[in-house]
Amino acid sequence: MLYYIKRYPISLLIILAVIYLSFFKPPQTELDHIPGLDKLVHFCMYFGVSGMLWLEFIRAHRKEHAPMWHAWIGACLCPILFSGCVELLQEYCTTYRGGDWMDFVANTTGVVLASLIAYFGLIPFIKRKDSRGKAL
Repeated sequence: MLYYIKRYPISLLIILAVIYLSFFKPPQTELDHIPGLDKLVHFCMYFGVSGMLWLEFIRAHRKEHAPMWHAWIGACLCPILFSGCVELLQEYCTTYRGGDWMDFVANTTGVVLASLIAYFGLIPFIKRKDSRGKAL
């Protein structure tokens, strides 16, 4: 466990924040009347989780060559499964939150977009910088 705390500290803090935000009882505000704001928040939360997992994976394994499928499982598949579990727990274990399939779709969209940006944008950028001898 200490290995993951040392390698992925910011990701773990973001995951704890997502857990808190998923289960606390939000106050009623005027923002509740904005359509789609909830889905945007879900998208941003899981975009942040997946994006930070990708960043910390790349940082932690830059010198050693870890298989890329480890990143796909840890930064793409696990957040999607985690979000599904959170939605189910909200539905069946709370009285003030309800699991919503559209929330799950927003979560998955955030994870997939972050993963695509990391894989097709960030990794080639890092490899190009490293091949020139300019470490970040």
